[in-house]
Amino acid sequence: MLIDFHTHTTASDGALAPAELLARVRERGVQMLAITDHDTITGYLALRDSAAMRDDPLTLVPGVEFSCCWSGTTVHIVGLGFDSEHPAMQEALTVMHNARNQRGEQIAERLARRGYAGALEGALREAGDSQLGRPHFAAWMVQQGYVSDAREAFDRYLGQGKTGDVKAFWPELARVVSWIVDAGGVAVIAHPYKYRFTGMKLRRLVVDFVTAGGRAIELLSGYQTPQQTAQITRYAKEFGLEVSVGSDYHRDARYSAEPGVSVPELNDLHGVWERWRRGGEAA
Repeated sequence: MLIDFHTHTTASDGALAPAELLARVRERGVQMLAITDHDTITGYLALRDSAAMRDDPLTLVPGVEFSCCWSGTTVHIVGLGFDSEHPAMQEALTVMHNARNQRGEQIAERLARRGYAGALEGALREAGDSQLGRPHFAAWMVQQGYVSDAREAFDRYLGQGKTGDVKAFWPELARVVSWIVDAGGVAVIAHPYKYRFTGMKLRRLVVDFVTAGGRAIELLSGYQTPQQTAQITRYAKEFGLEVSVGSDYHRDARYSAEPGVSVPELNDLHGVWERWRRGGEAA
């Protein structure tokens, strides 16, 4: 069985429109899907309400990936199965939209001090109807000839610890988790090893996450080692967490995973997908 509860579309920083992603996962034989764009559910709503989903056997679960601050670091929390119309989710989306715009203004100010004026306007043009993010600044820098490609833009200006790495506008972990839970959803720690935490710090994140009401962790996300998977398994068992799986698919690239993850042998673990496995949109 193939599931993917971590994917992105052009509504945030993915390369495929929602309908194109649907076509792609159909080709792959994916049976359960969540679009988890950064801080927006526009892509999910577009697909949910499209003619392409009518009578489709694929189970589409509401999804989003929120950014938050924890211990001075940006951490991502995936929300699954929430009520998209719930006031808590509407508040979350408004707060995150405003935070991204404020963050974009500060990124542009920092780039201007480095001699790159007009970055905000350029990034907004690149974003169009998508949620504003650093990839749009990178695309603008490429278009202007300041860098050769997006990788160089992140390596020199936008990546972790660089000029455009602005974290201050994200809400705290507990607030993000509460939005998802209050809206009837399940909060999931996204790609636990992407943050490059020590084992002790990652465990502290799990403790704070569970205290805030978080209930699941991504067991598989993109490419990871068997040792990392084993460690996440231990955390899930210790804290009674459900597990999720996702490719974190954005676009086709040399080191990117294809959409669709084969459900692993869980033994004593519980897959979050069992909540929606019998079909339909989650309530």
